[in-house]
Amino acid sequence: MPATYELITTTTLGSAQSSVTFSSISGSYTDLVAVINASASGATGAWFNTNASGANLFSDTRLSGNGSSATSARRSSQDESVFTDSSEVGTTFSFVAVLNFMNYSDTTTFKTVVSRSGSAGASTTTAVCLRRDTSAINSITFDLVGAGTYSSGSTFKLYGIKEA
Repeated sequence: MPATYELITTTTLGSAQSSVTFSSISGSYTDLVAVINASASGATGAWFNTNASGANLFSDTRLSGNGSSATSARRSSQDESVFTDSSEVGTTFSFVAVLNFMNYSDTTTFKTVVSRSGSAGASTTTAVCLRRDTSAINSITFDLVGAGTYSSGSTFKLYGIKEA
């Protein structure tokens, strides 16, 4: 990562679990970047939530492609935002995802998150999310769409971007 990126924390799963949460996130950076290298089973995608907020705060637009076809989806007033869609590969999949949380600590604007993810040999997804709330993000939870678990060995890293 560039010198302006500072590793805040890393979680490597020692056993399967259904979600991963980064909590007590400092507000001392301009943006956050989450990098996920995971495999999962029993699910058809992955989503995130911030501050355990729910309350229908999220809207997102996703574009997915698998090399021969493309799909798009738009949702509004959701309790979470989907950042990877693996419906093309069933309920067992591996993926890499990078999520950019912009102006996460600003308390005067809504939050925007841009994500890119890919599942080797299956699909790639790009999504943009709007979180309609001005409170600073101090926790992020990554969970799975449908019942499922992240596999042992999956890694979740959170970086803070320092002000230039």
